[in-house]
Amino acid sequence: MPKKFSPELRDRAVRMVYDRQALEGGPRSESIRAVAPQLGVGMETLRIWCNRYGPAEPSAGPAESLEEENRRLRRELAESRRANEILKAASVFFARELDHPTTK
Repeated sequence: MPKKFSPELRDRAVRMVYDRQALEGGPRSESIRAVAPQLGVGMETLRIWCNRYGPAEPSAGPAESLEEENRRLRRELAESRRANEILKAASVFFARELDHPTTK
């Protein structure tokens, strides 16, 4: 059964391949071989993503400025922290349920 990857992971992976290729040069396949294991994505999957979603020119530069990326990452971090708090509260709730089983 194929894995489902989020669009954010896909975009990040493609960006990492093109950024690595721009920094180190060489063929794109070397960058794909280096990035795929880091993200837990198959090399063929990453190659398809690069062909389908990558920029027409690898040296086109970053799509967003550093300030925009920082804002986006801060929003994601805040969202992750809120989700963690919810999960912590839920785990405490269910732990209490396990500590005091109901008897019939």
